[in-house]
Amino acid sequence: MSAVPGLEEDCEELLGAFQQADTVRFERFAELWRERRFHTIFYGRMRALERNKITKKTLDVAQQYFFPPYSFQIRVGALYLLYGLYNAQLCQPKQKIRIALKHWPEIQKFQLDLLDAQHYDAVYIFRRLRLARAFHFTAMPKLLTYRTKKKIEKNYFKEEFKDPSNRVNSLITNDVLEELMNIHDHYQKMKCVISADKSQPDKALSLIKDDFVVNLKDITLEHQEWQQNRMKLLRNAKVAPETEDKKTEETLLKSEGSERANALARIKYKSYSAVVEVSRSRRHRQVQLESSESGPSCGKSPGRSKKASRTPQPARTGSSEVRGGKQVAEEAVTRHIGMPIIIEEDSEEGEVSLSKRRKRR
Repeated sequence: MSAVPGLEEDCEELLGAFQQADTVRFERFAELWRERRFHTIFYGRMRALERNKITKKTLDVAQQYFFPPYSFQIRVGALYLLYGLYNAQLCQPKQKIRIALKHWPEIQKFQLDLLDAQHYDAVYIFRRLRLARAFHFTAMPKLLTYRTKKKIEKNYFKEEFKDPSNRVNSLITNDVLEELMNIHDHYQKMKCVISADKSQPDKALSLIKDDFVVNLKDITLEHQEWQQNRMKLLRNAKVAPETEDKKTEETLLKSEGSERANALARIKYKSYSAVVEVSRSRRHRQVQLESSESGPSCGKSPGRSKKASRTPQPARTGSSEVRGGKQVAEEAVTRHIGMPIIIEEDSEEGEVSLSKRRKRR
């Protein structure tokens, strides 16, 4: 219903807390309002047109809880909520509360109920709204627009805020009990008239109990108390699973976090502990492969890099000095990357050229 996300949930949360307080005093509602800092609902940088639209939507959302089928306590809370939102808005001039003419008799009846129950703080709040001309009386509850498709919106009513459907209280009211008492007294007098003893009726005529109306009244009061206690138990039962679910979610998240941390620790331990050891016969090949891989990065041709990847064959015949010189050259290969490879290629090409000249000769 509301264009502002979370607006209806915030209003229902405030009214639900007021319902759990089990009171209709404005002082308690003001405490709940200040605890939630509900006056900041209109804060934020926005243009005047957007601010007016959001304020209208907010007042419409709060206004729906002011009418039946919501309970008396929720309707009083909605009255306080409308009063707070109307005075906390930032619009100039202030946006008014839209009230259809068909709802006005119900509001007047609600005002009389407040007076009869002596809830003078709620009566004062309603009077303040009337004096501030906060109500905008309209023909229809919602603004009508033409040449648009009609969308049938189903009215959403929160079950916890409704008045419990009590057929017993609707059938047996105070007026009905008073009428039953009058009929019972008249019936007793008529039995005395037709009996032999005029002071009391004959026992043969006593077909119903004398305290019938009193017992009926006591039974209805007991039923009403039982229903109120049942509603409180249902509310408490709904609140308890929510808290338990939150606790279980927190424990699950903590356990999942610890399991992930342990798994990562195991993986790191395995990866760092498992070191690849190269055999002695292939250590020199590993060094030469690294040098050949870095060779193309220096700008060499791919053909030369392939030749450089070949391992140089040591001379079979030669003194120990030659072998020592080759070992020094191999160490130079590891230190200066690429330079020994070029030397090897030049030496090979030189040997090939010398052999060709000898053949020609």
